[in-house]
Amino acid sequence: MFKKLVAIEPVSLIPSAEKKLHSLAEEVILYEDMPTSVNEIVKRIGDADAVLLSYTTTLSKAILSQCNHIKYIGMCCSLYTPESANVDINYANSRGITVTGIRDYGDEGVVEYVISELVRCLHGYGTTTNGVQRQPWSGMPREITGLNVGIIGLGKSGGMIADGLRFLGANITYFARSEKQDAKGKGYGFLPLDQLLETNEVVIACLNKNTVLLHEHEFSKLGNHKILFNTGLSPAWDAEPFKKWLAKDNVVYCDTFEALGDKSLLNLPNVNCFGVSSGRTQQAFVRLSEKVLANIDSYIKVQ
Repeated sequence: MFKKLVAIEPVSLIPSAEKKLHSLAEEVILYEDMPTSVNEIVKRIGDADAVLLSYTTTLSKAILSQCNHIKYIGMCCSLYTPESANVDINYANSRGITVTGIRDYGDEGVVEYVISELVRCLHGYGTTTNGVQRQPWSGMPREITGLNVGIIGLGKSGGMIADGLRFLGANITYFARSEKQDAKGKGYGFLPLDQLLETNEVVIACLNKNTVLLHEHEFSKLGNHKILFNTGLSPAWDAEPFKKWLAKDNVVYCDTFEALGDKSLLNLPNVNCFGVSSGRTQQAFVRLSEKVLANIDSYIKVQ
């Protein structure tokens, strides 16, 4: 049991999970607003031995070095690698602090977002996010059936998107660090990145935060009259070649501003971004809460 557990920012736990936290610590403080400075973060942590946070606040070495009582940090958000985390995990571990995170809690909503926006694009339904009336992508409404779709990053989210689009008749190829046997069994083709960009009309980047694979060379291979999705938490591209690519007959879809990277691009008619995470659904908050509590329970049991 912890002496003091502090959530330094809103962490999206469901009410029953927040109630459970009070049985895991002698004192529990759950902040409902965002800290606005490093000093405020340090003050909120105080003498807490357990800290919870989401993806919007960073716990750097400079902050952690001022907080001598922390034994456990629970990230109530996706953790893939120490390099992509908003916690300095390497420094925390050197201090004997355990850091846990979660994965695969909001993927279902992301799949629905991609399919929804792709259908609207192909059929010309509704308006863009800046109010421009959509026209069918190819001049005439089309189905997903027979559409060539390339997935960059075939992790859990990318794999689910691939499966959903294949069910609707798309031809799926992918690029990843290595070929995946389960994908091969489904008939998904493994391609070098250049070839994937050249041969697919739709490209969907499903990459970890701060992973950039699309540079000037890659955009030259992607070419013109293409549909690009980014479902990650940060841009999958270098800014300048991306802007040049947008000046042509292309369209991009991102659910969050963080994934787009530059809010000034929202004025362009071929940029579609609602500024809302498609993975933040009612069901996702339940899965998130269950996984956060499971991490805490596992940590307490081995102490």
